Amino acid sequence: MMINNIKILTLGLLLSFSTYSFSQNKIWTLQECVNHALENNISVVQAQNTLLLNEQDIKAAKGSFLPTVSGNAGHNIGIGTQRIDIGATQVVIDRTSHNTNFGVGANQTIFNGFRLTNLYKQSELSLETNTLELQRIKDDISLNVVNSYLNILFNKENLETANAQYQFSKKQLNQVQELVDAGVQPKANIYDAQATLSRDLQSVTVAENSYELSLLTLSQLLQVEFNGFDVEVIDVNDPSAELMYKDVTPILDYAYSNRSEIKVAEKNIESAKIGTEISKSGFSPRVTGSYNFGTNAFFTNVNRNEDPFFTQLNDQKGHSFGLNVSVPIFSGYQNKTAVAKSEIQEQNALLRLEQTKLALEANIQRAFTDAKSALRAYEAAKSSLESQELAFGNAEQRYNIGVMNAFDLEQSRLRLVNAEASLINAKYDFVFKTKVLDFYLGKPITQ
Repeated sequence: MMINNIKILTLGLLLSFSTYSFSQNKIWTLQECVNHALENNISVVQAQNTLLLNEQDIKAAKGSFLPTVSGNAGHNIGIGTQRIDIGATQVVIDRTSHNTNFGVGANQTIFNGFRLTNLYKQSELSLETNTLELQRIKDDISLNVVNSYLNILFNKENLETANAQYQFSKKQLNQVQELVDAGVQPKANIYDAQATLSRDLQSVTVAENSYELSLLTLSQLLQVEFNGFDVEVIDVNDPSAELMYKDVTPILDYAYSNRSEIKVAEKNIESAKIGTEISKSGFSPRVTGSYNFGTNAFFTNVNRNEDPFFTQLNDQKGHSFGLNVSVPIFSGYQNKTAVAKSEIQEQNALLRLEQTKLALEANIQRAFTDAKSALRAYEAAKSSLESQELAFGNAEQRYNIGVMNAFDLEQSRLRLVNAEASLINAKYDFVFKTKVLDFYLGKPITQ
C-alpha cells in the first residue's frame, strides 16, 4: 500500500512539474500577446472600472426621476409640573407625558428646468465617451505589443546573422590554418583570422543580449514570467512595396471619421453643451409635490381617561398633500457665473477637437513620410546587399588564388556584414511603419 502511494505521489509530482514547465515554456503568438495585454493591462482594467462607475451614474440619474420616500417614527417624553383644581383647591403635581408618532412621506420633483433630463443625458454621454477612450487605450497597447514583438524578431534575425558570420569565421580560420601549414600563406594570417573570429564572437554576444532584452521588454509589457518566455517566429521575408499607400488623404479621411480620439473629443463637445443647459436650469422655477401620512398617540399621568394606544393611532391618522413652487430671483450671481463658465468649457471643448484633429493629422503625415522613407531605405539596402554579396564573392576568389591579402578580404566581409545588418534593420523598420499606417486605417495590425 505504501509503495503504491509513493508511486502515485511521484507520478503526480512529475505531472505537476511537466505542466509547470509547459506553462513556463509556452510559445506566444502575436495574437496571444495582444489578447493577453488587453485583458490584463492595468490601464485597461482601470478604464473598464470607469465604465462600471458610469453605469452606476446612469442608474442614479434614472432614479432621480422617481419620488423619494421616507418613513419616520418618534417618541417624546415630557417631564414637568401642572397646576390642577381639586375641589376648591389648586394643587401642583408632577406631570409626565408620552407622545408617540409615526409617518411616511413622499416628495417628487415635477419641474426644474429639465435639469434631471439633461443630467441623465450627460451620464449616458460619459459612458459612451469612456467606452471610446477604452478603445483608444486598447489600440495604443496593441500597437506597443506589435512593436515589441517585431523588435524581438528583428533581434532574433540579427542574432542568426551574427551566428552565421561567426561560423563562417571559424571555417575561414580552418582554411587559413591549412594554407599556412601548406606554406602557401604566412603565419600572420592566422592571427588576423583569430582576431576576426573573436570580433564575431563578441558580435554574437551583443546580439544575444539584445535578443534577451527584447524578450524581457515584451514579457514585462504582458506582465508574465520572463523565465522560459518565447514568441512564435513570424516569417517576415521580402516585404512588398505594394504595402505602401500611395496617398495620405484616404488615411486622413478615415481617421477623422473613425479614430477614437476624434470621437471622444466630439462627445466632450456634446457633454459641454448639455452642461450649459444644466447651468441654465438654475434660472427656471422649481416645482415639487409632496404627500405625507401620519398618526400619533398621547398619554399623560394627569389624565387617566386616554384611549388605548392603538385606538389613538387609528383615530388620529391623517393625510396631507403639498405643492411647492420656488422661483429664483437673485442667487448672488451663482447661476449667471455657472452659465458663463459652462459656455467657456463648451468653447474649450471645440478647441480640443481642433487640437486633436491637428495632432492626428501631424502623426499620420509623419507616419506616412516615415513609411515612404523606410521603403526607400529598404530598397537601397537590398541593392547594397546584392552588390556587397557579389563583391565579397569576388574578393573570396581573389583571396583563394593569392591575389588579395587577408586584410582586404576582411574589409570586404565587414562591408557585407554591415549591408546584411542594414537590410534587416530597414526591413523591420518598413514593416512597422506600414503597420502604423494600417493602425490609423483601422486594419488588423496582428496579421
